[in-house]
Amino acid sequence: MRALNKLLVANRGEIAVRLIRGARALGWSSVAVYSEADADAPHVALADEAVCIGPAPAAESYLSIARLIEAARATGADAVHPGYGFLAENAAFARAIEDAGLVFVGPAPDAIALMGAKRAAKQRMIEAGVPCVPGYEGAAQDDDVLCAEGERIGVPIMVKASAGGGGRGMRRVERIADLASAIASARSEAASAFGSDELILEKAVTGARHVEIQVLADHHGHVIHLGERDCSVQRRHQKVVEEAPSPAVDAALRARMGAAAVAAARAIDYRGAGTVEFLLEPDGAFYFMEMNTRLQVEHPVTEMVTGVDLVAWQLRIAAGEPLALAQDAIRFEGHAIEVRLCLEDVTQDFMPATGTIHRWRPPAGPGVRVDHGLADGLVVSPHYDSMAAKLIATGATRDIARRRLIGALDDTLLFGPTSNRDFLRRILAHPVFAGGDFDIGFVERHMADALERERPPALHRALAAAAMHHQEAVALADSAGLDASLLGWRSAYADEAPMILDDGETRHACRLACDGAGRYRVCVNQAWIELGLTASADTRLDWHHAGVHRRAHALRHGACLWLAAEGVTLAYEDVLRRPPASADAAGDGRTVARMDGRIQRVDAVAGQSVRAGDTLLVLEAMKMEFVVAADVDGTVEAVHCRAGDQVAARQLLLVITPDTA
Repeated sequence: MRALNKLLVANRGEIAVRLIRGARALGWSSVAVYSEADADAPHVALADEAVCIGPAPAAESYLSIARLIEAARATGADAVHPGYGFLAENAAFARAIEDAGLVFVGPAPDAIALMGAKRAAKQRMIEAGVPCVPGYEGAAQDDDVLCAEGERIGVPIMVKASAGGGGRGMRRVERIADLASAIASARSEAASAFGSDELILEKAVTGARHVEIQVLADHHGHVIHLGERDCSVQRRHQKVVEEAPSPAVDAALRARMGAAAVAAARAIDYRGAGTVEFLLEPDGAFYFMEMNTRLQVEHPVTEMVTGVDLVAWQLRIAAGEPLALAQDAIRFEGHAIEVRLCLEDVTQDFMPATGTIHRWRPPAGPGVRVDHGLADGLVVSPHYDSMAAKLIATGATRDIARRRLIGALDDTLLFGPTSNRDFLRRILAHPVFAGGDFDIGFVERHMADALERERPPALHRALAAAAMHHQEAVALADSAGLDASLLGWRSAYADEAPMILDDGETRHACRLACDGAGRYRVCVNQAWIELGLTASADTRLDWHHAGVHRRAHALRHGACLWLAAEGVTLAYEDVLRRPPASADAAGDGRTVARMDGRIQRVDAVAGQSVRAGDTLLVLEAMKMEFVVAADVDGTVEAVHCRAGDQVAARQLLLVITPDTA
């Protein structure tokens, strides 16, 4: 055993906060690292020491092995925890940490390298007798070989990056005619995301669940599993909801899958916390997909149902302590469900959202846990992943946990960048999810309606108009030093104030009248709605309608009012008070960046003829690629960016002269 006292956390956001708290619980001190963009982040303030490791781009900070090791040496850290993402599954990083005389909190570099290459990992699992999906994992990688093997396997086929995960470099092919283009696309994305364009092919297993087994292994040959997590609710192969235990796994199946996971860990001499991921078919057959050689995003649900602190055991194992947990001593109590709260616009193809967090209030209550790295005033940059927080709820039964999590989402207050909060709530409330009988196609089959913006109910718009009027009156009274009792006083008869509320998708014409005592009449869609505002403090807004007293939250920032009420969160702006648009606003043929990001590639050149829908360039933001397409038929007049450029939201990228015919 080694006496370890100080942990450097080589990560950011909610996982950095989790690791710093985990180290503190064991009596270790902690060191945070941060980029220039994260100087005010919560994990920086929470740690005992903090070191700036470079500019905002991850390649110059969180992915810089040399700077991370330099920070560890400068602070006297004994050990380094990579968290997840960034360098968590980078064998070269683990090896560099060990070569520097530090302890890497995770498996040996050789195990990371082997499991990080899906092709080699699958071959090792086959040798170990772990069930694997039929496919091709050979060394020959030219397109002709892959296309021929794809025809042998038969559609549907999964094309997967050998070196990666998280859904990147992965394509599902339904027709052999599309295989060649899918291979080319997957290669490009894999090379960009992971530095390797090596691919494998697998038969697409239809109707399967994504079920993973958590394992723990020490340096002394002791390996156990802590049961399963069901991660079947996914979008584009990225997990959205996770739970433990799985509704589809009984004790006998858990024992079989657990034994396979332990065999997989033993086959590579694993140590620390790891996850073996399987596809589970309805008949109970299961197949190895990959092994994640790190802590998982969804680790809290396992902690909640087993009572085992995975971070604590990662640190204790790294120090050489024997794993003092016997397999038959692991008990599973209750149920836990986790959702990933991401800053993204669900209605715009899940486009990442950036900007300032104006107000963040995490939920609380029985059985509710929130892991986050958010704070009021925090600026969300485009350089990192869009996941901002994880909400977890537990209960004696699955349904209690599900209902608690719905309530927690309702109580989550996030004003600023758009989030997927309402989308997550609709998943949890869906009868198919509530029934527990779903697979990895759940989102595509059942949540199509949730991907479109719901038209806000008339009552929501009426409340927004009243809240906007009320907050403007309060601000005016404060600036003039007026007594609060004079709010709404007028020397003439009350009149109706016109408003045009823009919620980012649609505009709503309203008329508003106030009697001066917090009672409002608002005309929406030619119908009058009466409501009253009874009290407000900070963001809280108490109001009543039709004899029912209710609670909402509202925040005014500049011209925008955020309103969270009746399970819907929207930002409104009164168009009548909006400053006039600039003369150079983007019009037809003018392509602007929809978010901050980096230009990955530019396909268009000046003078080129294009048609609406043709790909012009690819923008990378928050570890995701977004295709920017032509919005008109015409000729490319000018290109104002090139591959590698960092661009800002609304920056002009390209101009097309529309066809006149």
